[in-house]
Amino acid sequence: MVFLLLPALAGCGGNKQTTDARRVFRYNQPEALTSLDPAFARNQANIWATTQLYNGLVELDEQLKPGPSIARGYSISPNGRQYTFTLRPNVFFHDSEVFANGKGRRVTAQDFVYSFRRLLDAPTASPGGWIFRGKVLENAQGEPADTCFVAVNDSTLRIHLQEPFIPFLGILTMPYAYVVPREAVQRYGKDFREHPVGTGPFVFKEWDEGNAIVYHRNPSYWKMDAQGRQLPYLDAVQISFIQDRKTEFLTFMQGRLDFLSGIRAGSRDLIMHPDGTVREDFKGKFQLQKVPYLNTEYLGLQQDPTNLRGEAANPALRDKRVRQALSYAINRPELLAYFLNNVGVPGTSGFVPASLPSFSQKLVPGYTYQPEKARELLRAAGFGPGKPLRLRLTTVAERKEVCEYLQKNWADVGVQVEIDVNQSAAQQEMVDNGRAAFFTKSWLGDYPDAENYLALFYSKNFSPAGPNKTHFKNAAYDKLYEQAKLEQNLDKRYDLYRQMDRIIVEECPVITLYYDEVVRLTQNNVRGLMPNPMNQLVLERVRKE
Repeated sequence: MVFLLLPALAGCGGNKQTTDARRVFRYNQPEALTSLDPAFARNQANIWATTQLYNGLVELDEQLKPGPSIARGYSISPNGRQYTFTLRPNVFFHDSEVFANGKGRRVTAQDFVYSFRRLLDAPTASPGGWIFRGKVLENAQGEPADTCFVAVNDSTLRIHLQEPFIPFLGILTMPYAYVVPREAVQRYGKDFREHPVGTGPFVFKEWDEGNAIVYHRNPSYWKMDAQGRQLPYLDAVQISFIQDRKTEFLTFMQGRLDFLSGIRAGSRDLIMHPDGTVREDFKGKFQLQKVPYLNTEYLGLQQDPTNLRGEAANPALRDKRVRQALSYAINRPELLAYFLNNVGVPGTSGFVPASLPSFSQKLVPGYTYQPEKARELLRAAGFGPGKPLRLRLTTVAERKEVCEYLQKNWADVGVQVEIDVNQSAAQQEMVDNGRAAFFTKSWLGDYPDAENYLALFYSKNFSPAGPNKTHFKNAAYDKLYEQAKLEQNLDKRYDLYRQMDRIIVEECPVITLYYDEVVRLTQNNVRGLMPNPMNQLVLERVRKE
């Protein structure tokens, strides 16, 4: 294990010529980080790294509501199709060789027009183009129109939508929508991934690929705290790339990492009791936070037999009674206690996770553990001791243990399930192309609105092009979804969301296992690192004592 040494931070901490460990925040990134270009911020590794370097028009507050960022204010037209943003006059790109005299220039509305169009340009090959496609104003060919993004002047940006889309502000908080300077992209081309130039609290310093990344404090950052002090408080950020989770945990316990997120089974069992409380040996050694996570873990049941072959084409899973029986057979609280140290909330409501404001266990009751009810439904569907139901569940290695527990639950009600373990890429390809009849999956929200979850069941979103992996199709559901997209009254929209979720519970194209939670460990001297259900890593207000 090698750590990249931080250079002296002269200019970041007064006259100090050596690094003060209290002013350097160190975190580890076990998953691959592929790019520091926000156009490629599709996974947690890239999102966390780019969040420290860039800003967007708007950002999420502590209640996950969109609020001002580079845009100091915005307005939405009465018909919901026109968004107008007024930019702050004091936001500058980082100093860089791409600018005249190496001095970062002011951000203008034209920079956002460029950044947004770049997401949609085929040569960019960004996976983030979907945030605008089908939403912004289109031409006769169905492509984004030339006038969908308009710089009215240097400080005014206007976005025109094809039709109202209520969660649009939430989408604009995503890293895909961060602003980048044309000069840097043109200078570096594809190498912009490792030569980032943003507006954020930290400035890129060095990337020793596979070893470490170093950022320094942005001395010209535009944000202040409530007392008028300039952010960020930290002098530097260092990202390491320890892939082995046990080594990562040991490094944290040695005090060489300030923060750890998403501890795995081995370390989780070591520090937590099955009920989720911290074991006595570790009390007081660090701060442990467990908070809701916008992630729903589920089982998918393919409703479209078109691409199913052999035993996968078994019509049993297209019988609603069978799907319901499989869900009633699962003891979710026991599953969470035995295998996940109660990290998570049993999925006994709909598909929308418990951390979203529209969630209601009371108004959207789901499936509880009722094995006798499961047996009744199976008998009604024609299955029993003389004719057992046989199924095959496809999964990946990290979910194998959970699947084996489910296998025993189902065996208790007379269902014989074989488990196929696939490589992640192969599993993804099978699911996306409708060749997996029964599969494990999760959905991590792109933005904090139930629409992002309910889009998985809209009939126009069939995979592989869209997120509807089960190819669920229901006319009443589609009508409600189209209503909800346009409904500006919050209470009425939430009511439509719950009606849709009740249809999903009844028709059961998915079996919700649990709503995930984030477990975060931080050293006792870290202050201001606030967790949220999006599992964002925002370091601009973090300090170390």
